[in-house]
Amino acid sequence: MSLKTPSAAPDVAAGPPGDAGRPRSTYRRLPHIPHGGLLLVLVLVAVFTAVQADAFTSSQNLLNVLRQVSVTAVIAAGLTLLMTAGGMDFSMGSNAAVTLCVAAQLLARGWSTPAVVVVSLVLATLIGLVNGLVVTYTRVAPFVATLASAMLLDGVALLVLDGMSVTIGDKMSALGNDEVAGVPYLTIVALLVLALTGVTMRFTTFGRDAFAMGGNEHVARLSGIDVNGRKLALYALAGVLAGLAGLMLLSRLGAAAPNTAGLQTQLTAVAAVVIGGTSLAGGHGTVTGTVIGVVLLGVVGNALNLLQVNSNYQLVVTGGVLLVAAIVNEFQRKSSPGH
Repeated sequence: MSLKTPSAAPDVAAGPPGDAGRPRSTYRRLPHIPHGGLLLVLVLVAVFTAVQADAFTSSQNLLNVLRQVSVTAVIAAGLTLLMTAGGMDFSMGSNAAVTLCVAAQLLARGWSTPAVVVVSLVLATLIGLVNGLVVTYTRVAPFVATLASAMLLDGVALLVLDGMSVTIGDKMSALGNDEVAGVPYLTIVALLVLALTGVTMRFTTFGRDAFAMGGNEHVARLSGIDVNGRKLALYALAGVLAGLAGLMLLSRLGAAAPNTAGLQTQLTAVAAVVIGGTSLAGGHGTVTGTVIGVVLLGVVGNALNLLQVNSNYQLVVTGGVLLVAAIVNEFQRKSSPGH
């Protein structure tokens, strides 16, 4: 008895001559653009603002936006690497504030600029290292430890200034106001920091260890990674980048005043990192997404100013973006394989 077996279903749907062998899904597949949603929102906000306010596209305004976002970008770069490793530092903005205030006081008292830069960066690094020691060896949650540190540092900044504004004259003004080939020095510094962070995350053992720690710290230990040492290095690096951001902000403003930088700057950086695709749970991070997130929040803030919207709405927008991004991030984490 002979049996007839059904012929195998063709892998390719019938189509016009010349299309043989081409999967049907080719016609349905849309080009995938990384961070396409963020880019679309950025373009829409920019176009809407340009139509409503002619000043938006002026070279002076665009340079101002670049200078503003450069400070946030340096903090966000450190956060991207730290959060990828499963850590968090809510005190980087406050660390920047302390660095800014200390540097301003030293410059006002006649210290040389190189000496002030070195002292300020060492101080900021030590602050980050203390955060790392607390998180690593006391097992206090990074969110709790660094938020407490942020409040403490905000108070220290006020004590350093004693409630007064301190000007530094034209010291460091070149960094904050000059340009090369039309690009502000601050932006060049930020791009270098972001590029080095991206290279570290993608091509170095240190970066791979950060991803492994964020994915599963216990497994990372078993695989031979010095988790405690890596944590201390990551928090110290976050500290030095916070100090650099503080010096950049001081060079742009030319003065230190109460409540400069601090927790508000930190929240903006966190929002940029999270909406850029870095996981709050660790194990995934992207510098490209962080850059887009920083620029998006900077453009939104600039748009609100140009459109003469009440400045308090900037807090609403930043907080709202952070909340939505956190919720979406959690849903994505739960729906990913293994959850």
